[in-house]
Formats: sequence, C-alpha cells, structure tokens
Amino acid sequence: QNGHMGEMRRGQVILGAYLIATLELTFLFMQIGVMPYLAKSLGLDSVGFGYLQTTFGVLQLVGGPIFGRFADRFGTRNALILSCASGSAFFLLTSISTNIPLLFLSRLPAVFMHGLPGAQKLITDLTTPSQRAGALGKLGLCFGIGIILGSALGGVLSTKFGIFVPAYVGLVGSLLNIIIAMVWIPLQTKPTSAHGVTEHSTSEAGSMFSIREILRLMKFPGVTEVFIVKVFAGLPIGFFLIMFSIISMDFFGLEAVESGYLMSYFGVLQMVVQGLVVGKLTTHFTERTLLRLSVFVFAGVGLAMALMRTVWHYCIIAVPLVFAFSLLGTITDSILTKAVPSSDTGTMLGICASVQPLTRTVGPTIGGVLYKQFGVSSFGYLQLIVNIGLFVYLLKSKIPLRELKS
Repeated sequence: QNGHMGEMRRGQVILGAYLIATLELTFLFMQIGVMPYLAKSLGLDSVGFGYLQTTFGVLQLVGGPIFGRFADRFGTRNALILSCASGSAFFLLTSISTNIPLLFLSRLPAVFMHGLPGAQKLITDLTTPSQRAGALGKLGLCFGIGIILGSALGGVLSTKFGIFVPAYVGLVGSLLNIIIAMVWIPLQTKPTSAHGVTEHSTSEAGSMFSIREILRLMKFPGVTEVFIVKVFAGLPIGFFLIMFSIISMDFFGLEAVESGYLMSYFGVLQMVVQGLVVGKLTTHFTERTLLRLSVFVFAGVGLAMALMRTVWHYCIIAVPLVFAFSLLGTITDSILTKAVPSSDTGTMLGICASVQPLTRTVGPTIGGVLYKQFGVSSFGYLQLIVNIGLFVYLLKSKIPLRELKS
C-alpha cells in the first residue's frame, strides 16, 4: 500500500515539474515573439538586436552548469524556486524597459532561468533508468505547448493591450510558479541511497562553478563521445534556425504573422513527435540504435535543406527535422545522466543545457556569414557533411552505454 502511495506521490511530483516547465516556457516564448518589436520601438537596429540575443545566450551558457551544481548541492526544489524567481526579475525588468540600457539589463536574470533543466533534474531523480528516456521525452511536449501558447498569446496580448502586457503576465505567472514549486515539490527528491554519495562527490569541488568539475564528469566512460555528438549533430541546423527570422523574410518572403504560424506549426510537430513517437521508440530500441538513427536522419535533413526552394519544402522537411532534434535531445540526456553518479545528474544536465545557449552565442555571427556568403543551401550541405562524419564515428566507436530496454 505504502509503495503504491509513493508511486502516486511520485507521479504527482513529476506532473508538477511538467506544469512548472510548461508555464515558464509559455511566458518565455510570449516574450521572445514580442521582443523584436519592443527593441525596434526603443530604437535598436538589427545589429543591436543581435547583441541583445547574444547577451541572453552568453548568460544562459554561463548559468547552466552553475544552476546544475546548485541543484545537486541544495536540492531540485530550491533550484526550481531560483529559476522561477529569476524569471520574475526578468519580466519585472523587461516591463520597465523604457530605454536600451534597461533592456540589456533586463537580460541579466536569464543567467538562472533554467526551468527545463530543473524539471529534467527532478524527473531524473524520480525515475528508474529504464523509465527515464520516456519521462524526459514528455518534457518536449511541454516545450511544444510553450511554443504554441506563448507565440499566440504574446501576439494577441501585445496587439490588443500594448507591448509591455506580455511582460506583466510573465511576471505574475512566474510568481505563481514559485508558489507551485514551494507547495508541490518535496524538499528531498533524490533517492535516499544516493545520499552518502552526494555528500562525498559534490563537496570535493567546493565552488559552485569549476571547470575541473566539468572535466571530471567528461572522464566517465562514453560521456565525451556522446556529448560531442550532442553538440555537433544539430549545430548547422541550429545556425539556420537562429537566422530563421531573416531567412523567412528574405528567402521565403513571409510576413511576421506567417512566421508566427510557422513557429506554431513547429510547436505542434514537436508535441506530436515527443508525445507520441519518441517515448514509444525508447521502449522498443536500444539507446545506441536511436542515437545512430537521429544522426542518420539529420544527414538526410541536411541534403533536403540544401535542395530546398520554397516554404512548402521547408514545411515537409520540418517533420524529420523535429523528429531528429527531439530524438537526439532525449536520448543524449538520458545516456549522459545514466553515465554519471546520481549525485552529479544536476551538473550533467546543466552542462547539457549549455548546448543551446552555445549555439545562440556563436550562431548569429557564423549563421550570418554562411547566409551572406553562400546562401541558404550552405546550412544544408554543412549539416550533411557533419552528420555523415558523426554517423561513421558512431558505427566505429564502442561507446559503453548502459543498454536498458524496459
């Protein structure tokens, strides 16, 4: 009976993690959609807007591993509260950004806005290794809902009620999220057996952020190889997506509203793929097979993108693209958290969470050069070449994965 209650309670806590992540992502996408218009109204040109994006990326990049260490040291609930509180500060500062310096200052709290890694950490603490990929996959569903709701709400609220209204909503919502985290998430989420290890392995490193700590985790069997695949497989497409707002105007000739619809279409695809496809695959195939599959699909997507001419081509390519992204993200996170001791899963997820900000930091510069010099097809060819290389590497390498078929 007690075990059953524990199972029910665990399910409720995981549900709480999904809710917090969905809300945080919704508020964030609500703001992302409105941001170009707010920046423009304050007199920021496209280059300045690029710097604003890069600032956000760099802060998230630096904050990811620190946030992960914080979660390992002080518990996942406190980490989620930190993320929601940072979100509140972010939206408060955005809502009073009446000039450009204030707008840049408002990006500062982004350093600890990591609701998604926080939720991943909670799920990692509460699931067995064989359940993990499926449970982490469902987080992609939260991401999809966040994109769809956020993009739609941001547009409606800013058009109907004014450019700062999405920030007010985000502020109130983030404060509500703090309460949800305090009430819903228990203080102790790690399995008790990991306790002894926790004390030992995290106290060695002393400081919250140490490169030595990251290097220590990279030495575990298979971690460096899988991490290399995680970073490089989707990198050229990542550059393309960062340049997407410009490409959709120049190359596809879309209006802002149509770009918004395209983003929502992406969100729906993400929900379907993560909710229905990825979870099913993880129960039938080994993680090694799925990792190779995602890289193989990415190579195919690269070839298709090199030949793409119209927005309709892109809508078709988006299906395997979203599939490969979702599968790669879920499987690599699952493999990497299993490869390190349970006391280090937060730090590992923090490092994993730095991959996207890293793309966002170098993306505008590299993407801009690729697009200007070689055109849209260059992203596709680069994607194809990189992933053929990774695929051959994965076929040859004997990455020691803990093969777990449930």
